Amino acid sequence: MSKKPPSSKLPPTLSAQEWKLMDLLWAKSPQPAYDLIETLAPREKWHPNTIRTMLARLVRKGVVGVEPYKNLYLYSALQSRERYVAAESGSFLERVFGGALRPALLHFASRQRLSPEEVREMKRILDENTDPKQS
Repeated sequence: MSKKPPSSKLPPTLSAQEWKLMDLLWAKSPQPAYDLIETLAPREKWHPNTIRTMLARLVRKGVVGVEPYKNLYLYSALQSRERYVAAESGSFLERVFGGALRPALLHFASRQRLSPEEVREMKRILDENTDPKQS
C-alpha cells in the first residue's frame, strides 16, 4: 500500500506548510496521523482535516508513504531531508543569484556575524572544495 518515491531527478516541490509536516516525519518516522495532528494543530492552528489533506497530498506526490498498522495508518518520509535541502538550495541559488555561488556566499556572510568556530569551519569547507586547477 506504500507509495514509492518518484524516479525524477528533482523531488516534488513542498509548500511551506508541507515542510512543517515533513520536519516532523524527518525527525521521527513512522508516525500515525493522530500524533502529527496533536503536534501541528495547536502549534500551527490548523484544523485536523487540513493535516489529513496534506498527508494525502504528500502520499500522492510520493514524498510520504503510508502503511496500515492495526487500526490506524502510519506515515513515513520516503525522501530524505538532505535531498530536499539540496534541491531547494539549488533552486534558490539559481533563481536569486543566477546559479552563482560567490555572490550568494558574500551576501550571507556580510549580513550575519559568525563565531570564530563558524569561520574556521567555513574556511575548512572552502579549502576542501577549492578547485586546484583554478589556483
